[in-house]
Amino acid sequence: QVQLVESGGGSVQAGGSLRLSCAASALTYSMYCVGWFRQAPGKEREGVAVLFSGADSTNYANSVKGRFTISQDNAKNTLYLEMNSLKPEDTGMYYCAADPLLAFGGSGCLLTPTKYRSWGQGTQVTVSS
Repeated sequence: QVQLVESGGGSVQAGGSLRLSCAASALTYSMYCVGWFRQAPGKEREGVAVLFSGADSTNYANSVKGRFTISQDNAKNTLYLEMNSLKPEDTGMYYCAADPLLAFGGSGCLLTPTKYRSWGQGTQVTVSS
């Protein structure tokens, strides 16, 4: 399994920005689907943005398109989530997750949390109005 460690969460006002980082350890990082997920209190975990590490192809939830950007630094085995124009509804615990691309069959990297087996411990993001 991939070991994942998130950092960069915090508290900001609406309209502000945060950058999350996720350090990953894996011998074959370049063949993984990696992504960011979040969970607000009382709500189910949802996909925010995912990326195929071998080709930089991305997929975003509609609620964050145009505001969030997922990226990676393969040399550092690190995943990032740049979050701009933050809204109070973006508040939640943010997790990074990973699973080998082969586990997704022909569907590519999905935003479905249940498809991912390796998870970090999470980092809290709080956006105040």
